[in-house]
Amino acid sequence: MKNVLVTGADGFIGSHLTEMLLAEGFNVRALSVYNSFNYWGWLDDVKHPALEVVSGDVRDANFCREIVRGCDTVFHLAALIAIPYSYVAPDSYVDTNIKGTLNICQAARDCGVERLVVTSTSEVYGTARYVPIDEKHPKQPQSPYSATKIGADAIAESFYNAFNLPVVVARPFNTYGPRQSARAIIPTIITQIANGVKQIKVGDLTPTRDFNFVKDTCRGFIALAKAKGIEGQEINICSNSEISMRDTLELIRRLMDADVEYVQDAARLRPKNSEVFRLFGDNTKICSLTDWRPQYSIEDGLRETITWFSDPANLAKYKYDIYNR
Repeated sequence: MKNVLVTGADGFIGSHLTEMLLAEGFNVRALSVYNSFNYWGWLDDVKHPALEVVSGDVRDANFCREIVRGCDTVFHLAALIAIPYSYVAPDSYVDTNIKGTLNICQAARDCGVERLVVTSTSEVYGTARYVPIDEKHPKQPQSPYSATKIGADAIAESFYNAFNLPVVVARPFNTYGPRQSARAIIPTIITQIANGVKQIKVGDLTPTRDFNFVKDTCRGFIALAKAKGIEGQEINICSNSEISMRDTLELIRRLMDADVEYVQDAARLRPKNSEVFRLFGDNTKICSLTDWRPQYSIEDGLRETITWFSDPANLAKYKYDIYNR
């Protein structure tokens, strides 16, 4: 693995992964979604001689073939990920998440890529039928977003079965950390508190999540790219633990020494049958196949996240008073 492509590199996890790969000495071609402002998202401040930023869209098959050419390894993170917006614009999710993954798989096959890591999500499992959730857990499409990710995973696995494409499906659980979108629960709370809000708007606080600090998630991606003999498999990246939204928010409140109360905002609630009430992942498989282990506790990860969001330059990038789908 010398020359790598990261799709979705301008986003939250993608930008961290790009930086980690550069730090390890790889040449990185980073895909930023095309826009007329020449805006590279979180890559705007990343400067490195081994970084090549290209702008485009995974929905274009010919473009995908061009950016994959010459790369040994591809990390496919490009996707529409906001669950609430998938209720509004599901067709866009089909185009980007399913067709985009098809285009990357076809390009990787045509160009002879040595390893393709396709990004899944714990949302494909839906509310846990048993815990901890291993890779054999049934898939439950409880939102249009999760349905398209199930479809994308199936496309990737079909290319392994039909064409022997060396693909691995990486399934991270609930990643958080610096640069995360304000649509997610942790930055939503931190940015409101950091801006002096006393009544913090939230959704349902009863669900549990398996939170993973972004650096742990990125190390998991790299470990799966390097591991031998794991092609065609789905592999969780998770902490093997769970914490409720309420307890998470209480922990944030304590770490920020904030005197606040939480107010439920109806706009932030998912439709009744769409809410995933419990996620608690089993990381036995990734721990047995690689030397990866989670390094951050939830408290350590939140401290680092709070420090980043509390920097006025970073905080100013977030519209804390507007609910972001």
